[in-house]
Order: sequence, then C-alpha cells, then structure tokens
Amino acid sequence: MKRARRYVVPLLLLAAAVQTAAVLPAMADGMPSPVPSTAEHERHEEHEEHGRPSPEANPEQRTIGIKLLDAPEDRQDDPRAHAYIVDHLAPGSTIERRVEVSNESSTPMHIDVYAAAASVAKGQFTVAADRTANELTGWTSLDTTGLDLAAHETAKVRATIQVPKNASAGERYGVIWAQTGPPEKRAGNLTLLGRVGVRMYLDIGPGGEPASDFEIEQLTPGRGSDGRAELRARIHNTGGRALDIGGRLVLSDGPGGLRAGPFSARTGTTLAPGERGDAIVPLDARVPEGPWAVELALRSGLVEHSTRATVTFPAAPGATGAVTAAVARAGHFSTPVVTGLAALALAAVGLLLPKFRRRRRR
Repeated sequence: MKRARRYVVPLLLLAAAVQTAAVLPAMADGMPSPVPSTAEHERHEEHEEHGRPSPEANPEQRTIGIKLLDAPEDRQDDPRAHAYIVDHLAPGSTIERRVEVSNESSTPMHIDVYAAAASVAKGQFTVAADRTANELTGWTSLDTTGLDLAAHETAKVRATIQVPKNASAGERYGVIWAQTGPPEKRAGNLTLLGRVGVRMYLDIGPGGEPASDFEIEQLTPGRGSDGRAELRARIHNTGGRALDIGGRLVLSDGPGGLRAGPFSARTGTTLAPGERGDAIVPLDARVPEGPWAVELALRSGLVEHSTRATVTFPAAPGATGAVTAAVARAGHFSTPVVTGLAALALAAVGLLLPKFRRRRRR
C-alpha cells in the first residue's frame, strides 16, 4: 500500500493543474472599473478671451453634472454600459436612453443639452469642437435642448436614437453634452464655457454583436522626467468594438521582500478595433529599482486579461528599465489548452492504474 501512494499523489497534482487552468480568468475579480465616475465624465472648459483678463478676475464657479440612467438588459453586468451609451443595433432599430443633468452650484443656471461628434484614434476618445455633427448625432434627438435649473436641482433628458434602415455597418461615436454659459455678471474679460457629457459607442450591423477582446503584448518599466516609476503595457485591440482600458498593478518580491500596490492604471486609453496603444500605471518616485515581481490585470467592460513578469525599474528619470523574465499572459485559457491538460491527466490515469491494481493484488 505504501508504494501505491506514489501513483496517487501525481494524479491529484495533475488534476489540480487542470482545475487551475479553468479558473485563471477569475483572477481579475474585484479589479477597479476602468470607467470613470460621474464626476470624471467628459468635462471641458472652453475659454474665450476678449483682450487680456485682469489679475483680479475671479468668475463665479458654476458646476454642472451629468450621468446615464439606463443600460441595456443584456449589459447589466457591464460597468461601461452604466456610464456610457454602449450598444449594438441592427439597421432600422430605435433605442431610448435617459440622462440626468444636475446644477451642482448655489445659483440658478440655464443649461444647453445637445449631441455632438466624437472619434477614436491613436489611443484616445477625441471629442469634436463645439456642436460638430456626424452620422450618429444626426440619428440622435433629445426631448429638450435647454434646462433652467434652480440651485442643486436635477432634471432628466430623454435621448432617442433612430438608426436608418440603409445604415452601413460599423461603430459610431458621439457625446451627449450638457453645457452652461457664463454668469450674467462676470469680472474681467474672461468667459468660461463648461460642459460635461456622456459618451456614445454605437455599433451598427446585422446579426450578433462583434466580440470584444484584447492582448497584452509587451511590458516596459520606466521612470518619468519627474522621477516617478511607471509601467507601460502595450495593448492590441483584437476584437470588433472600441475598448476603454483600465486596471491595476501589484508589486511583490521586491528588495527585502517589499510589496506595493495595488496601483490603478491611468484612465483615458481608448482603442479602436485593430489599434494598439499603451496603458500606463504611474507609481511613486520612492519605488526602488527592484527587481520586482509584477502582476498587471487590465479590463474593458467584461473582458479581462492579466499578465505576470519580473521587471527592474531604471534609476535615472526618463530612462527605460528591463523585463528580466518573459511575460506570461494569464488571460482567458482557450479550450484546446484545457482539453490538452485533461487529456494528459486521463492518459496518466490509463497508464498508472493497471500498475496500481497489480501491486494492490500482490
């Protein structure tokens, strides 16, 4: 019996390996959402100067907010769909979404509401100037274009998006804006126009929605000109929808066994289908060079991938460090990998079980 146990232990370990391969995608559970909070939605201040403002100019601060109230039933678990209008529609379809606009200041305010164009390129979601139109804004109508809100009052605005039957396939981008003008009484010659908005990502096409996915291709440790360490991850959008990348980084096994983190990835990386870009995780100037074991988990909506490596940060500002171990992508395991491990386990069972039975009979 003592000898038979030699065969039982390897089988248990192999079975554990198969189970690990099946649950690895859950490693990113609890990762902070890459979607900005309501206060961080598209916020822009446009300055119009008439001559030179006086040093004493201090226009009244007028703050407004906006947030999305509706999400598609099939996207209730997607954090992006609760902050942005994200959907896939067939030509000829119509959807309605509500946004809430708020006057967060202590004075009454008139707020304009409208839809304007946006684009995704070079790793950025770029908003167009003023009220620039595109196809998506032409399909979008609002039940009101102006609100007169008392101090700290809120109001709901309904947006209806009607896609023409002859609309071509592809993803469109836009923003539903809430904008306030300057107060009637202002000091100096500086005019402030503030606007906040909710992004729109609308994909058009027959059948099901294109899959969303990405790959973490490369890690580059570095140190900024201000001396802060940072980790750059090269991301490739391999799916059919635009992605907003965010996530977290954990450092372990550093000098003297130090651990640090989690550190949040800098928001603002938006990749169009097929595009590559960098997700940057800023650290601290006091982070030692290392080496460190790093685990980076990135996410866009419901798509999550993580990777591990050993990195050394440079000592000099503006320099690049080294990745001293190959990056092992710990993302979603494909079916062939899990199936292969399972087949290996079954083969081991088939080879070892007859020997175990013969020894037990003896």
